[in-house]
Amino acid sequence: MKYYDNDTLIYLNGSFEKASVTGIDFYGQALHYGYGAFEGLRAYNTHLGTRIFKAEEHFERLKLSCEAIDIPYRWDNNELIEQAYELLAVNNLRSAYIRPLVVSGANMHLTASKEASIMMAAWEWGPYLGQNLLRVCVSSIERPNPKSCRVDAKICGQYINSILASSDALNKGFDEALLLDQNGYVAQASSENLFIEKDGLIYTPPLANVFPGITRQTVAEICKSLHIELIERPLTIQDIYQADAAFLSGTAAEIIGIKEVDHIVYQEDWEHSLSATIQRKYKNLVLENENYEVII
Repeated sequence: MKYYDNDTLIYLNGSFEKASVTGIDFYGQALHYGYGAFEGLRAYNTHLGTRIFKAEEHFERLKLSCEAIDIPYRWDNNELIEQAYELLAVNNLRSAYIRPLVVSGANMHLTASKEASIMMAAWEWGPYLGQNLLRVCVSSIERPNPKSCRVDAKICGQYINSILASSDALNKGFDEALLLDQNGYVAQASSENLFIEKDGLIYTPPLANVFPGITRQTVAEICKSLHIELIERPLTIQDIYQADAAFLSGTAAEIIGIKEVDHIVYQEDWEHSLSATIQRKYKNLVLENENYEVII
């Protein structure tokens, strides 16, 4: 898809510039070593106007990601949120995906740069994995070991792992990949958190080896509000195969159901599952719909 044209503006270090003419520092560590951090936010066109869902949480996580790898973070998050709304306005966007990116300065040494720049772009983007139930596979590529890098931070270079797993799944005819952790438990998808449903309960892997997704936390809040028990525990491949239903969560993907894993098809009707109820509640939440029906 095309993310920008000659009129698209991006936010760069305090001003709005045309995306088509913005230069790149070819000596930057982000380009050579993946030494940068990013975020993904969604803006929704609600009945109250354009709203960025959980903007404060996302920019706080961007700050924490930079701090985790010693990238200087000198921006005020409240100001960045204001600029994110302005970015939507100058590009005439009401529903959009927003990508803040912090990149380190020029430095060919393997030491932390003392300079950093921030960019924000926005574009219209439907659910990342579409809206149909997914066909997924267990990947041979593992989730990074927490002792090797900060798996709780959204660091640019770590997503090479995700690209490899996702691309391999697509080449095999699947929609997405599930990655195991270093202990052989199912951790998450390439860039989404995983939940399974079994006998009226919802299960998800614990945070130790998975990314602490903001949408993941939102699912936990939804479960609490609907009195659905959510249990965090390590999940085996057999747990995934034998589930009644399953779904992925993430800002880009939102909440999307899984049809089958490694050609094993879930038998429960998705629309009547607890998982689908959570999906409907999430959609109403991000659209700020006050009057809605949730069927359990």
